Amino acid sequence: MNTTTIDLHAPYRQRIKDALGNPHLKTALARATGRMAVQRTSAMRAVDGEQLRSQVRQMKEYVIRHLPDLLEELEANVTANGGQVHWAQTATDVHGIVLNIARQANVKKVLKAKSMATEEVHLNHALEDAGMTVVETDLGEYIIQLNQEPPSHIVAPVIHRRLEDIAEILQEKLDMPPTLDPQEMTALARGKLRQEFLTADMGVSGCNFAIAETGTVCIVTNEGNGRLTSAMPRVYVAVMGLEKIAPTVEDAFLQYQALCRSATGQQTTIYLNMTSRPRQPNDVDGPDEFHLVILDNGRTDMLAEGYGEALMCIRCGACLNVCPVYREIGGHAYGSTYSGPIGAVISPLLHMDVTNAEKLPHASTLCGACRDACPVKIDLPRLLVDLRADQVDDGKAAWFDRTAMQGFVQTMQSRARYEAAGKIASLGSNVMASFTGGNLKFMPPPLAGWTQSRDFPPFARRSFRELWQARQSLRKEITGERASAES
Repeated sequence: MNTTTIDLHAPYRQRIKDALGNPHLKTALARATGRMAVQRTSAMRAVDGEQLRSQVRQMKEYVIRHLPDLLEELEANVTANGGQVHWAQTATDVHGIVLNIARQANVKKVLKAKSMATEEVHLNHALEDAGMTVVETDLGEYIIQLNQEPPSHIVAPVIHRRLEDIAEILQEKLDMPPTLDPQEMTALARGKLRQEFLTADMGVSGCNFAIAETGTVCIVTNEGNGRLTSAMPRVYVAVMGLEKIAPTVEDAFLQYQALCRSATGQQTTIYLNMTSRPRQPNDVDGPDEFHLVILDNGRTDMLAEGYGEALMCIRCGACLNVCPVYREIGGHAYGSTYSGPIGAVISPLLHMDVTNAEKLPHASTLCGACRDACPVKIDLPRLLVDLRADQVDDGKAAWFDRTAMQGFVQTMQSRARYEAAGKIASLGSNVMASFTGGNLKFMPPPLAGWTQSRDFPPFARRSFRELWQARQSLRKEITGERASAES
């Protein structure tokens, strides 16, 4: 098994090279993303998918426009329900808030439900550095935690591993007998995790959306771990990005429909866990303390810089599943918690430690498949182009890109230079092609990267203008001959 992982802090080009050099990665990605993309399409066709997308976008646009008021409403209702709200400007603030809660409650063991926000701020490391045991309870997250890997997909964290790889991880880490039966593998993990649920002091989760009018935190899962994480430990902490708000209950269930269909191709997930308050005297379960941590970490800056549309993302992962770049390199090559098209947009904007984050807006073909799949109709290609334009405006474009564009502009400003460039390209490419009997097998740097994996057809020997002039001359000649014959 190829268990090597990509170093997220390695240079961008090295991460890409490592991903493309993994013989099993593409197989695993093709199996999973292809299946998820087909399921999403079927689920959206089962309803009026376009109307659902339009309604969810309208709701999310309202959230972005009224975000301060909705956040205040959410805080007021959570507090009125008996919960506690904490505001975190940075990742360090999240660490301090959660550690303070844990220390006051004498927490030794922390259970985690799947959460992109806590991955974004690396909360697990902060808790472990403070001497606490942290256990991921989502099956995919649990597997990659055993193998000391970060998640590689927003919805399916272990998507980069084949079934055979997962079986070997469980055999090595949990002494599982050799098997490729998913039911046996799941049963083993369930048995191990059940003991953790019974002995944990604090549960931590993310938040798929929080309902402002009721002060309710909602997490969407297909496993019972969400409910167990939020209800069994003495303390429950939910960490949410400040944009994860639904104004009303009706809005929440509208988003829930779009999320389920777009993320996993289901009409509804098995579980929708809703927490509004700590345990009351007559409740049969629930935490003694309920805390909501609302995270900024660059989100308000995104609004100020004109990238608020990206905050409408509901983290379904649909754009990853259809992206030709993601399907080749997987999530780890992006070097960020957030990968795929949406990750290429928000990773350079959020306050995250991502090596070569400025390269990510270029990790896209701009084919538009992500925009077509997005349940909120986020125009991701436009946002990627805007980020590239910002880099140019800030003088951060690569030297070759600047020089090439300047040369192109100079060439296009003169007909003589344009025609001369065409003749040089035609002559040079056809001379080189004559040695290989057709298409070019090698191009000189900096174009050599193209011919490393494909041929390059030589330029036409005659330009379109020359062909057109020849055709016009021939037409005049024929017309003149006809006129002479008639006379």
